[in-house]
Amino acid sequence: MKIELQRVGDGFNMEAKDENGHTVSIDTAAENGGQNKGVRPMHLLIMGLGGCSAIDIIMILKKQKQEVTDFRVSVEAEREKGKDPSLWEEAHVVFHLKGNIDAGKAQRAADLSMQKYCSVAETLRRANAKITWEVRVNS
Repeated sequence: MKIELQRVGDGFNMEAKDENGHTVSIDTAAENGGQNKGVRPMHLLIMGLGGCSAIDIIMILKKQKQEVTDFRVSVEAEREKGKDPSLWEEAHVVFHLKGNIDAGKAQRAADLSMQKYCSVAETLRRANAKITWEVRVNS
């Protein structure tokens, strides 16, 4: 894998590009000297947790012939306070699914993702983050 970053302007704003040409804007907050024109690097990691697990869950449910008509993920996470570097300490992920879905299968898919398949979840766990999750079907 190859990632390239290009500074945009004279601040901290960077445009990150992967080998397929997909881009993400990265920056820091104004109070840190940035212009708030992009996602914070540590926030990208939490976004990756949501995206990685979502892909796993949808893949698993499709194999089980479950009809997912809508899927949303919300993540609340907290970082360590008063430390440098300030790592993610905990994250709570809520999977919101709609469709003709067996709730037990959805829960099992989420468990498999978060405990076995999602590389981002494992990366965070290895840094001692506590990760919890819940599944809400048609609620």
